[in-house]
Amino acid sequence: MRCSFCGFADSRVLDSRPAEDGNSIRRRRECAGCLRRFTTYERVDEIPLMVVKKDGRREPFEHKKLLSGLAKACQKRPVPMEKLTTAANHLERDLRNTTEAEINSRTIGEKVMELLRDLDEVAYVRFASVYREFCDVRGFLGEIEKLTGDGGGDKTD
Repeated sequence: MRCSFCGFADSRVLDSRPAEDGNSIRRRRECAGCLRRFTTYERVDEIPLMVVKKDGRREPFEHKKLLSGLAKACQKRPVPMEKLTTAANHLERDLRNTTEAEINSRTIGEKVMELLRDLDEVAYVRFASVYREFCDVRGFLGEIEKLTGDGGGDKTD
């Protein structure tokens, strides 16, 4: 590792520990040339995950967009942000653990719906209404019937 002060090509590691974010290693080094100390960070070099949209466009996967979609679906629902963050992290990890460099947006949408079904049924129906582009009440009713597992339902006031 080159010294950040004098550019000398040799240094020794004095201390290594996980960085605050948990996704990198912080190394304290000492230059063999000028004896000054400096810090480096080692991170995994991730291959970008590309999302293939309905119209064929490709764009990089964004964790922020995933979390935002979950948060919108759960707006004014009793789902803690911590659960949404954990769910988004698990989903992203699952997507990145596949050998695919590109993933279809439909696949992501279906996985989000599975997550929301377990987190909050109302959030699930909200997300499904946008994702499946419901045009009328029948779309909502069909999704609710799938969720409840029955063809009809008792109306309660």
